[in-house]
Amino acid sequence: MPNPYRELFKAPGAAGFVLAGAVARLPLPMIGIGIITMLSQVRGAYTLAGAVAATFALATALLAPRISRLVDRYGQGKVLPVAACICVLALAGLSASVHWGAPDWVLFVFAALAGSLPSMPAMIRARWTEIYRDRPELRTAYALESVADELSFIVGPPLAVGLCVGLFPQAGPLAAALLLAVGVTAFVMQRATAPAVRFHESGRQASVLRLPGMLPLLAMMSAMGVIVGTIDVLSVAFARQQGFPAGASLVLSAYALGSCVAGLVFGVLKFQMPLARLLVLAAAVTAFTTLPLLLVNDLLGLSLGVLVAGLSFAPTMIIAMALVESSVPASRLTEGLTWLVTGLGAGVAAGAAMAGWVVDHYGVGAGFWTAAGAGAIVLLVALPGARRRTAGDAQAQEAGC
Repeated sequence: MPNPYRELFKAPGAAGFVLAGAVARLPLPMIGIGIITMLSQVRGAYTLAGAVAATFALATALLAPRISRLVDRYGQGKVLPVAACICVLALAGLSASVHWGAPDWVLFVFAALAGSLPSMPAMIRARWTEIYRDRPELRTAYALESVADELSFIVGPPLAVGLCVGLFPQAGPLAAALLLAVGVTAFVMQRATAPAVRFHESGRQASVLRLPGMLPLLAMMSAMGVIVGTIDVLSVAFARQQGFPAGASLVLSAYALGSCVAGLVFGVLKFQMPLARLLVLAAAVTAFTTLPLLLVNDLLGLSLGVLVAGLSFAPTMIIAMALVESSVPASRLTEGLTWLVTGLGAGVAAGAAMAGWVVDHYGVGAGFWTAAGAGAIVLLVALPGARRRTAGDAQAQEAGC
């Protein structure tokens, strides 16, 4: 039986843009933690470090969809080098400012400019869509990308922290800048697999968020991000409470392992169920697999709990991306995919902040209710969205008759 993932790479140029994308996507999980580690070492102030990192995250959330809109209009080859260049120069300026002791406001300016970081996960998915549009291989490609996202968040943060601590404080952000420059350059040089520019309309265009179904999907991804951010914070807090701080890495690895395995398996399965109903099923699994986290009392139990919770993450994201691909015009696909990635990132930041506040005020055990609440939101948002999509499909079929 042929390996469906190996079959993907029979498309000319696929291996090249995936390898380049693997390098270019690493800066996303590296920059935020790199900024925090750098500033905490040099300035000794976690409040300043967190605020500057939050500025970068907020700027990325605001700018990434707009950059992707420009990509849809003008093409990856024209927009990505400019956006990446601004980000690289901003990271270099931020590192130099920290080294030379510049005023705090300068740090915030450079962090905001670094928010021009393009959404490489969306760019890579757009290339897969160009190759396998309306073919079953596309879901397998999306599954592969979800696993690649997970791996980047496993490798990126430890790499950034290790460089900052092991070499010099600015090493993490500067390494992220170097990886971005090399990765994006290699990525855009492969013109054969670049999506065709189909955007020909003139004048100001409304955001793709106004398209039917996009806001619920964005809300779902944000709630999924809250679960991830909560698990990140509570893993560290719970391991420290148990007297084994290093155990947090084992817990986080269990979550990533669950998501990676589920994503790889889901990518090769064949379903006859409509995507909207499949999303509700995945959302229900997401909601119910957060409940065991409320019962954990040791690190082994927490590791098993997050392993189970991770099983729903990649499949849910794969289905959501497939729904965007099927409902957003091809001329604006990159923008649509970027909104989901942005919503996920914003949710991670919000979940980490909320979980930290709950832990500080009510204890580690109470923090898991943040994940359970976010899981309930995922399901509550998916249900009406599925009904609207099902009704829309039925109307379309009647109209066709």
